Amino acid sequence: MVLIDDLKDGNGQLNEEAIKKIIPYEHPFLMIDKVLELEKGKIIAVKKVRPEEEFFKGHFVGFPIMPGALIVEGMGQAGTLLLRYNIDGHEEKDILAYKMKGIKFMYPTLPGDELRLEVSLKRKNSKGGVMKAIAKVRDREVAKASFTLAIVDKARFRSKFSSR
Repeated sequence: MVLIDDLKDGNGQLNEEAIKKIIPYEHPFLMIDKVLELEKGKIIAVKKVRPEEEFFKGHFVGFPIMPGALIVEGMGQAGTLLLRYNIDGHEEKDILAYKMKGIKFMYPTLPGDELRLEVSLKRKNSKGGVMKAIAKVRDREVAKASFTLAIVDKARFRSKFSSR
């Protein structure tokens, strides 16, 4: 059993290796480099948007910006960490995107930026959690969203869809 609090460093933060022990993501799709703060009601995570990121090669050619869908993915990954922190036996669960709404992009995220993902847990029950998220670059809001994540039994979910 992975106790998330045991993975935190002396400052209460999670590094990339700790994050990968909690959520099932790996490069190039891991959208969080570090967790600065993790409490029962909120998480603050960061992603260094490196100029050599693969997605910059084609989005947009001649003027690279981070795809909005990947910013939302980062919000979802931070929300997944937050929800896992709030449920017992999180290793036996999969956390899935269920509903996204109110997504808004205000400014582009550019190569070299550090994306700060602030996600708060508004409601939780045994089936999932409702989140509000803000993405910032240098204290300026670049995106925001509200979303619901579903909690499902990992073994049952994976066995149901692995035969396809």
